Order: sequence, then structure tokens, then C-alpha cells
Amino acid sequence: MNAGADPLAAYRVDAAPWYRSSAREVELYERAWVHRLPLLLKGPTGCGKTRFVEHMAWKLGRPLVTVACNEDMTAADLVGRWLLDAQGTVWQDGPLTLAARHGAICYLDEVVEARQDTTVVIHPLTDARRLLPLDRKGELLRAHADFQLVVSYNPGYQSQAKDLKPSTRQRFAALAFDYPPPEVETDIVAHEAGVTMELAARLVGLARRTRALREHGLEEGASTRMLVYAGRLIRDGMDPRDSCAMTLTQALTDDPDLSAALRELVHATFP
Repeated sequence: MNAGADPLAAYRVDAAPWYRSSAREVELYERAWVHRLPLLLKGPTGCGKTRFVEHMAWKLGRPLVTVACNEDMTAADLVGRWLLDAQGTVWQDGPLTLAARHGAICYLDEVVEARQDTTVVIHPLTDARRLLPLDRKGELLRAHADFQLVVSYNPGYQSQAKDLKPSTRQRFAALAFDYPPPEVETDIVAHEAGVTMELAARLVGLARRTRALREHGLEEGASTRMLVYAGRLIRDGMDPRDSCAMTLTQALTDDPDLSAALRELVHATFP
């Protein structure tokens, strides 16, 4: 890498991500940022957590390194490893190390999907030490002054086997997210899908009815993201029932009875 090269160039958020605030989350994040507090964002899938982090990274002028966590992710995937090249062995920083070394926001999306022995590596970064031990490299990395760790998860969806340990949870300040109020969600769907407010309102009404089915066995109702997908297909000329079948009914469940209930809701919304 050239001496003048920006190691975080690929992670800079150049354009403002559109985000519609529904409470005081922007103000609260900014106050946490002043102290570089590690933040836990909790809320249902597709409610806007990732877009919120992108918006805040842009607003604060900080690069954003995002990691989609999964059960196959190892500690080395986060912190880095030795690799072979033409000159021999060379150390390559992982995304967490890259962010900590150079001062980015590191966002671990759905952190509980990672193995618990992997997430333990973040502990020294989330207290007053702000350290990242790179045992394989023999380095104790002190985090850059502008480094911040943000993680997200969906507490309503996770099983007991996939939940944050108290020893991890208590290291974070937390912001709770939910689906926005109907008028805000309608505005979001209309803007993101490029549809009329009338159509967006019908989709939001449909989503709210699907969310009520959680009390009857549905794991999750339709997310705001799903509504945007449906709206885009309808905008491009697809029949609303077909659009909702693809983006909501078939995506939400394989259970025949729940599928039938969802189809009835769709037909009632688009008779």
C-alpha cells in the first residue's frame, strides 16, 4: 500500500443514505458518539437498523466497516490472519482490526449469529481499555480515538441458544428499534419504493395485520424492507397480489395454514 493511500477509502460513505427518523435515535446516537460508547441496536429484522448506522456514519463523517455475522465466522475472520504471498508471509487485518486501527465505525450485523467464542474477542474493545489483542501477530492494538463498535440483533427472533450473554450485553449502551408508526412507515415505503402515498399506506396496513399474526404462530410479520420490495414490483407493473405473494406470503412462512391466512390478508387489501 502506498504511504499516502487511505486504508479506509472503500468504507467511506460518500452519499447521504436516506433515513427517516421516527423518534430521538439520531440525537441519542450522537451523544453516545461523543464518548465513543459501544452501541447495541436491537429490533426486528428489516426495521431500518442498518440504514440508521449508514446514515449516522455519513452524518459523523466516519468510514463504516460492516460485517454480516454468521455461525461459520471465526475470530480470525474478525481480527485477521497471516497469508502467503510472493514475498512470504504477510499479516492481513480483519475488518474489526482495520476499523480499530484506523478509526472507523465497525458494525457487526446480527452479532448473535456468530459463535460465542468468536464474539468474546470484542470484549477488550468495549471497556475503558479499548484494546484488541492480536495474539497471532504478537500485537496489542490500542483502538484509534475515532473507533466505535456497533452491533445489532433481533431479540424477538433469537432462540435461547442464540442470545447475547450478560457478560457481552452489559458492555454496551443500547437503542431499541421497532417498526415505525404508520404515518412514518408509509412515508418511508413511498420514498424507497417510488410509489404513491395511497399505495404505501395500503401496504403498511397489510404489514401491520401480518404482524398481528405473531400471536398465532408466525415468527415475524412483514418488515418495512419487504414492503419496499413489494412496492417496487407493483410500481413496475406487477399485479399487487402477485407482488405480495412473492415478497410477503412466500417469504414469511412455509406453513399452509399461515400462508392461507396471509393470502386472505393480501386479497382483502387488494380486492
